Amino acid sequence: MSSFTGKTILIVGASSGIGHALAQLLQEQGATLITAGRRQPEGIQSTHIEWDVTQPLGDAFAQLPEELHGLVYCPGTINLKPFQRLQPDDYQADFQTNVMGAIETIKGSFTALKKSKMASVVLFSTVAAKVGIGLHTSVSVAKSAVEGLAKSLAAEFATYGIRVNAIAPSLTDTPLAEELLEGDRREAANKRHPLGRVGKPEDIAAMAAFILSDQASWITGQVIGVDGGMGSLK
Repeated sequence: MSSFTGKTILIVGASSGIGHALAQLLQEQGATLITAGRRQPEGIQSTHIEWDVTQPLGDAFAQLPEELHGLVYCPGTINLKPFQRLQPDDYQADFQTNVMGAIETIKGSFTALKKSKMASVVLFSTVAAKVGIGLHTSVSVAKSAVEGLAKSLAAEFATYGIRVNAIAPSLTDTPLAEELLEGDRREAANKRHPLGRVGKPEDIAAMAAFILSDQASWITGQVIGVDGGMGSLK
């Protein structure tokens, strides 16, 4: 039996990148998928909820099923600017997408997660929340808040059997990172990682699927680096 047969997973941001790779993987393993975002993911069989995470959730999640076994919040931002060029609006925009969207998602699905008594929530941070990287101030601030959110909720939700963890990737080859990997930039980015390459969406999706699975039933409150060694090695 596939490891996700009989399980219903909500993925916010499954139309591209890591979210899409995860949706494909879970679909292959028998999960029933609900997706939320601005557009229906291509090639994914899911009940789709149209929602822009920069806007209030409202009653968008009213159509969620009674029981959810997993929730993954994938939306993120890459807003790289020198500190002196960053404006308050930059920080607010990054915070809205990375943090407030996640908070709204969890609040909107909490009852269904609680019902399953064994749910798993997966959020996304960045290696830049652990390692100081120039030009990353705004995204590092937002993703550091995601890590705090994951740990705090893991403590609060443990009594309900809900696990909460965060994955902290390094640069991954997704549409969001396209400009950072153009031409000679890709080779330079590869060389910055001890394992000699940037991440693939499938690398991160595999970890997310593991954290969602029953095999990870004793893992909560963790920030797990999937970063080619960048977060720990010189």
